[in-house]
Amino acid sequence: MTLVESKLDGSGVIHISMNNPQKLNALDDAMVTELTAAIIDANNNPQVKVAVLSGNGKAFSAGGDVKSMHERTGMFGGDPSQIRHNYRYGIQRLPRVMAQVEVPFIAAVQGYAVGGGADLAASCDIRLAADTAVFSERFIKLGIISGDGGCWLWPRIMGLQNFYMMALTGDWIKAEDALAMGMVVEVVPEDKLLEKAMEYAGRIAVNPPAAIRATKRLIREGANSSLEGGLDLAASIQAGLHFTQEHRDAVAEIVAQIEKRRQQKGK
Repeated sequence: MTLVESKLDGSGVIHISMNNPQKLNALDDAMVTELTAAIIDANNNPQVKVAVLSGNGKAFSAGGDVKSMHERTGMFGGDPSQIRHNYRYGIQRLPRVMAQVEVPFIAAVQGYAVGGGADLAASCDIRLAADTAVFSERFIKLGIISGDGGCWLWPRIMGLQNFYMMALTGDWIKAEDALAMGMVVEVVPEDKLLEKAMEYAGRIAVNPPAAIRATKRLIREGANSSLEGGLDLAASIQAGLHFTQEHRDAVAEIVAQIEKRRQQKGK
C-alpha cells in the first residue's frame, strides 16, 4: 500500500495526503520516508506552486507509533545513543526538509493531530482545521518531550505562554480554541475542509511562481535574522525578480490599465 499519495492539478497546486488510516497516519519509519520523499519531489517540481497536506481517515496524524514505542522497535529501539541517531535520521527528517522547502505548505487538519502529527502541522506555513480537529502535545503524558521540532515551531506560531500550557499539560485543544490561540487561520466543517484548503491554495497559486517561492524564503529567513540581514536578503532576491518575465508582464498590464483609464477620462 502506498502510504503517501500526491496529485497535482493544472493550477500548480499539489495535494499530498497521508494514507494509512488504520494506524491514524502514524509517523512510523515507512511513513516518514515516503512523506519526506513526496515533499522533496513537490519542491523540486517547477510546476508546483503550493502544496496542501492532509491525512486520510479519522486523523491528520496520531504522531509516533506507540506500539513500536512500547515494544522498543523501529526508531525507539536500541540504547540511548542509537535512539538519538534514530531521531536525527528518522522523524527529524520531516522538520528539516520542511524548513528547506520553497513551496508554501497548507495543512488541512481533521480529527487527531497528536504529538508528532501536531508538530508536522506546525511545520506547515498555513493551517486550516476541520471542526473535528483536536491538537495535543501528548509527549509529557508519556514521560518524554517533543523530539521533532514542536518546542521550536509552536511558540513562534501561538506564543510562548500558550505553548507552555499546551506542552506542560498535554491537554487536548479543540479546533475553536486552536483558532483563538492562532494555531489555525480558520475552522470549517469537516466535509468542506479540503475544498477550503484548495481554495486557499488557489488564491496563492494565481501569483507568479518565482515570487511565491521568494516570498516564503524571505519570511522564513526574516524570522531568524536581524532587520539589516532581512533587508539585504530582500534586495538580493528582488534584483533577480525584476528580470523575470512574470514581473515585466504584470507591470506592463498595470501601466496599460492606467493609460486606458487616462484616455477614457480625456474623452
